[in-house]
Amino acid sequence: MTAVPSPGRPTVLVTGGTGFTGSHLVRSLVQTGARVRVLARSVPRAAAVLPAGVEIIAGEVDDRPAINQAVAGSDIVYHVAAAYREARHTDQYYWDVNVGYTSHLLDAARVSGVQRFVHCSTVGVMSHIEHPPADEQHPHQPADIYQYTKSQAEKLALSAHREHGTPVAVARPTAIYGPGDTRLLKMFRLIAERRFVMLGFREIYYHMVHVEDLVAGLRLLGERPQAVGEVFILGGARYYKLRTIVELIANAVGAPPPRWRLPAWPFQVAGTICEKICIPLGIEPPIYRRRVDFFTKSRAFTIEKARRLLGYSPTIDLEVGIPATVEWYRSHGHLPNAVRTQRLSDPLLDKKL
Repeated sequence: MTAVPSPGRPTVLVTGGTGFTGSHLVRSLVQTGARVRVLARSVPRAAAVLPAGVEIIAGEVDDRPAINQAVAGSDIVYHVAAAYREARHTDQYYWDVNVGYTSHLLDAARVSGVQRFVHCSTVGVMSHIEHPPADEQHPHQPADIYQYTKSQAEKLALSAHREHGTPVAVARPTAIYGPGDTRLLKMFRLIAERRFVMLGFREIYYHMVHVEDLVAGLRLLGERPQAVGEVFILGGARYYKLRTIVELIANAVGAPPPRWRLPAWPFQVAGTICEKICIPLGIEPPIYRRRVDFFTKSRAFTIEKARRLLGYSPTIDLEVGIPATVEWYRSHGHLPNAVRTQRLSDPLLDKKL
């Protein structure tokens, strides 16, 4: 059965629609007149954060009837939902959410004949980039269960296109930031408190993307015929040295740039030991190996393919986006008041990649 696109007003399903990226995407779609539906665990919780008029369908990641209901009649599916890194999650949970959920959605999309299935992956499937910048041809080399299951989900989506003709397009966002993000909040706080320490002595690069630029890119994947069957890295206009990003944040929060640098290897050893002890017990480790890797592994990419084939053109540089994010933190009580009253147990950065 093939879905018939709604004239002028497509029906769009967004998974992960109550999350940071998903909620920005939902608002953008609503503003342009699309009929938007969201698949969420809790209808009351979703209704409290989503714009009026969004259709909310209750369902878990393994609830096939709910998934089928949400996909049926949808012209476009944006699959943004994912299980992120938390100590309480078992490896099976990552498989169930990142791979199993994707498989169920792809099955439903094939049956319903959706016009486009946009799968949101991550540049994390490529992990460390030894010789930046990397493009979409760089091999997958996942370093943990999150990255591995995201890699498998991406391959599953592309296989659905090759084997069944499902009109899939894959986005690989770089590190996402902007108003509403709380994943980088720890880093901003530590810099504001003058407690942030750089680890390692190697110059590395980091690539970020403002959530509004990412949403624009995701929508291009949902609309442009050139996107079908392809993978696109969606990042900011350029990548930066990590120390430059830290200096931009320090300037935005009104603190001096961190002066101290420490060797990374003791923290890498400590992180490995903490993970081995804490994670099997469901305890959040005080330090993660991957958070140390943030200081030692480059993640820098080229967005040339998205520019050339889709007309993707990010407009928000860090010099503008970081101060705006700081302003959002302040307006929502995260900075500076929360800095003085909330003790942080994690001395390092926690960021999805």
